[in-house]
Amino acid sequence: MPRQNSWYEKSAAWAGKVVGISPGKRGPDIQRQIDTAHMSISPSDVLALAIIAPFFTFILSLVFTVFVPFLFTGNLSLWFMAFSVIIAIMLYVPLNNMPHFLARRWRQQASNQMVLCVFYMVTYMRHTPNLELAIEFASAHIGPPLALDLKKILWDVETERYQSVSESFENYLKFWRGDANEFIEAIHLIESSLFENTNERRLASLDKSLEVMLDETYEKMLHYAQDLKSPLTMLHMLGIILPVLGLVILPLAVSFFDMHWTVIFSMYNVLLPLGVFYMGKRILSTRPTGYGEADISQLYHEMGEHSKNPAVEALFIAGVLLLIGLSPLFMHWFGVGEIEFGPFEFLGYTDDGYGPFGLGAGLISICITLAAGLGLWWFYHRRTRSLIEIRRRSRQLEDEFASALFQLGNRIGDGIPAEIAFGKVAATMEGTRGGDFFALVANNITRLGMGVEEAIFNPKHGALVQYPSNLIESSMKVLVESSRKGPVEASKALMSMSTYIKEMHRVDERLKDLLADVLSSMKSQVNFLLPTIAAIVIGITSMITAVLGAIQEQAADLEGGLGGGGLPVDLFGMGIPTYYFQIVVGIYVVQVVWILAFMISGIENGVDTLSEEYVKGKSLFLATIMYSSIAFVVILAFNLLAASVLSAF
Repeated sequence: MPRQNSWYEKSAAWAGKVVGISPGKRGPDIQRQIDTAHMSISPSDVLALAIIAPFFTFILSLVFTVFVPFLFTGNLSLWFMAFSVIIAIMLYVPLNNMPHFLARRWRQQASNQMVLCVFYMVTYMRHTPNLELAIEFASAHIGPPLALDLKKILWDVETERYQSVSESFENYLKFWRGDANEFIEAIHLIESSLFENTNERRLASLDKSLEVMLDETYEKMLHYAQDLKSPLTMLHMLGIILPVLGLVILPLAVSFFDMHWTVIFSMYNVLLPLGVFYMGKRILSTRPTGYGEADISQLYHEMGEHSKNPAVEALFIAGVLLLIGLSPLFMHWFGVGEIEFGPFEFLGYTDDGYGPFGLGAGLISICITLAAGLGLWWFYHRRTRSLIEIRRRSRQLEDEFASALFQLGNRIGDGIPAEIAFGKVAATMEGTRGGDFFALVANNITRLGMGVEEAIFNPKHGALVQYPSNLIESSMKVLVESSRKGPVEASKALMSMSTYIKEMHRVDERLKDLLADVLSSMKSQVNFLLPTIAAIVIGITSMITAVLGAIQEQAADLEGGLGGGGLPVDLFGMGIPTYYFQIVVGIYVVQVVWILAFMISGIENGVDTLSEEYVKGKSLFLATIMYSSIAFVVILAFNLLAASVLSAF
């Protein structure tokens, strides 16, 4: 069993002890989701946590956003009272559905291995028609989480919960009914091959099972790509377009309604990102079976990347930029006098200490956005920079591995031992990734005296260390296993694997075509549209704030000259300083880019931690640099424009 007792399980178990809630009619459904996610809690624990957590969150939110400010200012904020209620409601919904999300995540991780699982079983049963041994072979090679389920199937037979492997397997397949019907059909075809009266019909049934998996996977992904456009359009409008358009009118709105910047912060940096993230998770939870990448995160420690903790380095970078960004506040707190350059002020605090409104403070606030974006980028970059290069090499090898396996199968089929065949194929394919891989295996055999299995799978010197890939690893495991049955079976297995890889590659490329429109639209939003629009909005806001401030000063002068003739000095209010407004918008850009990058990786690769972190790091770097650069130029240019216009009056 994997490590259990996650934070959610611990919290739910504690809540269940505090409050006892009957799950009612939802009990069986919640229990089914808990069983799927392999958690050690009950339905009543889930509902108890969904009640207790929002309640405590509501109380804490009231204390920190309403009562504490009331002690210092004497004013109650109706907005933050409503904000506390909204946060509690928003927390209740995901906690109430958390078993569903965790079960979907488990299903998604397991479904990424289904095609490989069926292939392993088919490959094994081609030469040994034994269902129990085929399940054991697949569970030993595909890895978690699906391997855990396969081992549980055998365990339930060993403990006499079920009388046969078929009965145990049939009970397990109930979990996939409606979600992966093609997997159920493929397994039934594999089981039916045991009852065929001729070897040709048995092999045809096995081949049909793999064909069903590939074809149905393609069909499901086709429908997913078609159904994806509508929810993504809604997410784009509600999470990006409308909030950015709202930013345009906010400067005027806050000037007339005297809205504090913390209100905008609570909307744009708390409520909106939570809503967008929840919508994104729901979209990803509907993703059907995919092709998972190899989990090569364990190489992170083996390659010495852990010698420096990337989190410490990222915090240092973020801390330095944050201190620079907060320097205007520190200067005001320590009583540093105003610094002027031309018609502009650096700090720009009002007489009652409200601000900073100065151009210099507004420009320096960009460092806080850089702290958030570049800090996260460095963390993800350091974690993935070495591993992603290994992933690229592995993918290049995968693209040409089908022909390499075909040649290897031919040589072994001619009666050449596998130990010699690797060297001969490596010489034939010299200069290619496949040739390099086979040359590594041949060198380990001839120079280090290893056997074929050790030359490939040795944890230190094996060829797979430099080319970690599920596809390549599974091919070599099939070779090693089938070699035990003789060179003829090994040759047939490699030929079959070559055909399988070609079919996988064909389907995978077609799926990328289907998702190309959706992914290209999301990538353009992340890399260009969102940072550019938000940066321009910041420049407009800065100009509006400067103009309104100048108009108010002139109105005050006119009122003084007319002896209080009734001109409304406070008509526009003070507005929000560009310093705070830029921080809110900049952090919002970083948050939305992080969420969209998470979705891009999830749609494209399924559950793949390495690809997810790499896409996040790359997107955050590009978006943060673009936003910060454009915002700096636009703020400076628009303020110069405003100053030149105001100087004429």
